[in-house]
Amino acid sequence: MRKLLILTLTVSACAAFCPRPAFALVFSAPKPNFVYTDASGKKQSVEVVDKYYPKKIVHPFAKSDTNIDPKLRRAATIAQERARAHSLSKCWHFVKEALVAAGVVKSRPQTLLAKQAGQELVNSYGFKKLPVSNPYEAPVGSVLVYGAKRAAGHVEIRTEDGFVSDFRSKTPSRRPLLGVFAKS
Repeated sequence: MRKLLILTLTVSACAAFCPRPAFALVFSAPKPNFVYTDASGKKQSVEVVDKYYPKKIVHPFAKSDTNIDPKLRRAATIAQERARAHSLSKCWHFVKEALVAAGVVKSRPQTLLAKQAGQELVNSYGFKKLPVSNPYEAPVGSVLVYGAKRAAGHVEIRTEDGFVSDFRSKTPSRRPLLGVFAKS
């Protein structure tokens, strides 16, 4: 019995004095970093995120519309695979290539300016203008055409989590939306 009492007192004394230094060691340790080499060959380091901070989704993910040709969803995937991180000012060129590669159109569209894309898709390839005025409400695979007064305009394809042309983006273009086009 006496040995049990001595053991209990020893453990209690250790527990009373030891946690504080050990506790301080845990919080004084540096946060871990993830080290990688970027595309230019330069070493980069970022802090490892170990906590979850929920954020409200301002713009929901796009919905798939079963009335739209499934080849358009394939075109969105192809465009996303080929897209760059930043614009090359070749949005209509990249969208044309994705539409041809997915088999949505049989021949390559001929218009040069992106703002003319909607009219050509309707007249020559059987696309229809959808009654959508908000780019975030466009279904996956639809082609969004934007105008510009003195510039060529912009064209992009809606993906599940954003928009893609010659580059990927979570937000649509700031130019005025001329129309959302899709094929049944």
